Amino acid sequence: MTVKTQTAEETIKLGEKIGSYLKAGDVLAMRGTLAAGKTTITKGIAHALGIEETITSPTFTIVSEYEGKLHLYHIDVYRLDSSEDFVNLGSDEMLYGNGVSIIEWSEKVQSEIPKKAITISLEANADDSRTITIENWPYGDLQ
Repeated sequence: MTVKTQTAEETIKLGEKIGSYLKAGDVLAMRGTLAAGKTTITKGIAHALGIEETITSPTFTIVSEYEGKLHLYHIDVYRLDSSEDFVNLGSDEMLYGNGVSIIEWSEKVQSEIPKKAITISLEANADDSRTITIENWPYGDLQ
């Protein structure tokens, strides 16, 4: 399914809708260029999971963990050199544990991403809107 959002607030609201469906063990593989909205949509997902902390991009920390209704692993693999680096971070615990994992720049570690992962591709458009494509969504219509 493909959705177009006009503002950051709309992108956050879409994230809230997505987050309201998520269950323990879900993995979201985020794709998109720099500033496409990966962290923005994650803010909405985190809010739906009951997380009140400010969500920031974990580019330099690589992994940020948050507690809410479900544990959230927010992972940014942009600075990793290989899938092996991802595995060495403890990816198995994050991807196959009792929380929700969001992986920004997931294409860099595609070989380690579970087949059941929900893929969210974000594209920044010339008019500052975002085109967001969600694939492998297991929960029916996103309303």
